Amino acid sequence: MTKIAVIGAGPMGLAAAYELSKQGKQVDLYEFDDRIGGMSAHFDFNGMNIERYYHFVCGKDHALFELMDELNIRDKLHWVDTKMGYFYNGQLHKWGDPFSLLKFPHLDLISKLRYGAHMFLSSKRKKEQWKDLDSIDAVNWLKKGGGHKSYKILWERLFKLKFHHYTDNLSAAWIWARIRRMGESRRSIFQEQLGYIEDGSETLLNRLQQEIENRGGRVLLNTPVSQVITNDETVSGIKVADSEIAYDKVISTIPLQYVPKLIPQLPSEHLTQYNQVQNIGVVCLLFKLKKAVTTNFWLNISDENFEIPGVIEMSNLRPLSAHTVYVPYYMPQSLDKFKWSDQQFIDEAQNYLKKLNPALTDSDFIDTNVSRYAFAQPICQPDFAHHLPPMRSEIKGLFIADTSYYYPEDRSISESIHLGKQLAEMSSL
Repeated sequence: MTKIAVIGAGPMGLAAAYELSKQGKQVDLYEFDDRIGGMSAHFDFNGMNIERYYHFVCGKDHALFELMDELNIRDKLHWVDTKMGYFYNGQLHKWGDPFSLLKFPHLDLISKLRYGAHMFLSSKRKKEQWKDLDSIDAVNWLKKGGGHKSYKILWERLFKLKFHHYTDNLSAAWIWARIRRMGESRRSIFQEQLGYIEDGSETLLNRLQQEIENRGGRVLLNTPVSQVITNDETVSGIKVADSEIAYDKVISTIPLQYVPKLIPQLPSEHLTQYNQVQNIGVVCLLFKLKKAVTTNFWLNISDENFEIPGVIEMSNLRPLSAHTVYVPYYMPQSLDKFKWSDQQFIDEAQNYLKKLNPALTDSDFIDTNVSRYAFAQPICQPDFAHHLPPMRSEIKGLFIADTSYYYPEDRSISESIHLGKQLAEMSSL
């Protein structure tokens, strides 16, 4: 029986291990953390079981739907008509439909029409029609399509707060894919509709673990892999603590930044490529409140007095025991602010929420959690795919990928499932 090690028990690693276990392979899934899920992992928020980082489902997440059907848990997927807002120049504006755009007071009519047409046409561009955007930078693409004024007001600060000094070197294909994914998750041009999994991502993740273990696979938590062992340019196993364990094949789904240390025997050109992939970290705050901040699920913020690109009010998407809001700070680890204490972030973010809703008082804040992730978002420059080594490495039996390989798609559990299945199929050939 073929024996395979999968490194990283996020959704991608779980999906790969599940597919391999279905094929009758002997699979061991190794995870550094004390729980499965990666950025989808749940935690106990003082009585509320919820993800550390926000997650939602879009209307075209077909890989997710197919897996939930296969696991007989599709009934756990629910759809909600959601609202979106835009906070600009000290005011909260309704957003996300043509009437809201026309009523927005900070753009002239021509700019509104150009912006609206560009967003509509982008959302209708077919998924496979991205390659002509691959070599174009996103900022110029948005300015050309929607106009310089709409970019200045609606995009410029969002990009600065999300991508920082990488803003001027982003792939238009990558940004378009994010627009298209949200644009396709609508019942009509007037109504956005998003989904959630009942009781959160853990419903799916726990079921995958159960299926893997039912087929004889093992999920090994608190078990970091320190090295992939090779012999004559062929995988022979892995090293865990002081033990070497033999495997016929190895799949790595951990962030690419860890790969050179894990597998230094890879070709030098590939090690260089892994090291050159840039990433944005995130400090994500989760607030439990007595009252809602707004009626929106997603609120974009493009205001000079805010250092966050938006907030995600999860309790406006899925039923929770309290009003629950994510406040993400995206930034490179190199910024001094990334080293702020939890309390510094809490104080600033709480002040922002009170500005968004002046009716909020200190007594309305029940609880707060702060989570940090160093490699939350790969930065995809033009022609990004050409800068990545192949998933099938030059070492026989070794396969490597992380969220960078979703390109041009954005991060999602559905893309993780799709790529995890692809890795499993590649390793079976």
